[in-house]
Amino acid sequence: GETVKLKELLDESVRIAAADMVSRREQEEENPQLTQQEEEVVRAVGIGAVKYADLSMNRESNYRFSYERMLSLNGNTAPYMLYAYARLCGIILKATGKTDVGEGGMEWPEPAEVIVSHDAELQLIRTLVKLPDVLAEVEAELYPNRLCDYLFETSQKFNQFYENCSVNNAETPALKASRLTLCAVTAGVLRTLLKILGLTPLDRF
Repeated sequence: GETVKLKELLDESVRIAAADMVSRREQEEENPQLTQQEEEVVRAVGIGAVKYADLSMNRESNYRFSYERMLSLNGNTAPYMLYAYARLCGIILKATGKTDVGEGGMEWPEPAEVIVSHDAELQLIRTLVKLPDVLAEVEAELYPNRLCDYLFETSQKFNQFYENCSVNNAETPALKASRLTLCAVTAGVLRTLLKILGLTPLDRF
């Protein structure tokens, strides 16, 4: 087929991401005009989607280019990962009694002793501690898709943890602090890997 320039791919991805956000705002009966902050989000999502779709595929495999797939909020995609990170930021803000991210960026809670009270916590911890080995493996073998796979696995383990382990309604202050620490560590892992992959982490989505 006809060769498409990278700039055209990126521009089209950003355009589709913007159209999707406008459509969702209209459905919620809100002003469809995007703010400057929302335009920045759309650009990060659109460009990140193309980067992530390329890096998430095994470099020895062929794949079919699809805007619909790469911009999906479900599955191993950039929008899903960016949303997962923004959701984590929101959880931490709520648990620490803050309403918004400050001008200096996210303020992370002080780390606390981790208490394992549920299997979902243990599974998340086991996934988080894999990070050094995953980074070493990717550096040695040059398969960036393994970073994407690990990102997806981590976000799924966090979802299972959050479904089973309330942060705000934890039984004791110590358990709340422990779970808040797991949230902060997970956010740190996602943020670090998103940056390594060339994506812009978003505090809001």
